[in-house]
Amino acid sequence: MNTNIFTKLSYGVYVVSSLDNMRPTGCIANCVMQITVSPIIMAVSMNHDNFTNECIRKSGKFSISILSVDCDPSLIGTFGFQSGKDIDKFDGISYEMKDEMPVLTSACGYMTFKVIGTQETDTHTIFLGEMIDGDVFNDKEVMTYEYYHTIIKGKSPKNAPTYLGNNDEITTKDQYMCSVCHYVYDGTIPFEELPDDYVCPICKKPKSVFVKL
Repeated sequence: MNTNIFTKLSYGVYVVSSLDNMRPTGCIANCVMQITVSPIIMAVSMNHDNFTNECIRKSGKFSISILSVDCDPSLIGTFGFQSGKDIDKFDGISYEMKDEMPVLTSACGYMTFKVIGTQETDTHTIFLGEMIDGDVFNDKEVMTYEYYHTIIKGKSPKNAPTYLGNNDEITTKDQYMCSVCHYVYDGTIPFEELPDDYVCPICKKPKSVFVKL
């Protein structure tokens, strides 16, 4: 089985947010799907280990911010490879509160939802949300999961529904990979010649965390 076929499905890249009491938090998600039109119901798949899962359960609400292709890659590092238990993910991030839920102002647009049901799997919760409101912020090109992998060269965290295990790793020996977020450096300057203050463009970790493939 070639699980790389999953990168060819029409996934987007989103920040799904909720509240930890009054503090905004969220994480990267790509498994978002519209279920019905009237009323508008969407499904979001969230790993049991994600802190956002717990916050959605408690608050009964969530929002979806749709990322564009020119978003700051560090957003994916912050929301995709760190836990809201450990850091304030919205610290320094431009956001607004819509229907008491945080949304990124740099996103293409947003949607807000109230939870109307859940479906449990061994590893993930599928939250069913009825749409409260939504709007378009700009006409920027929407980031797809394939774009994230092929252009930004990003990888999926292990708790993502689309994590591909060993097939998600690149094994070219001449390249260097961030051991935190699995970004693979393939710039024209040899990795060894990069300045000591070089940081991963995805998760902002230092040069020292990169490993040679």
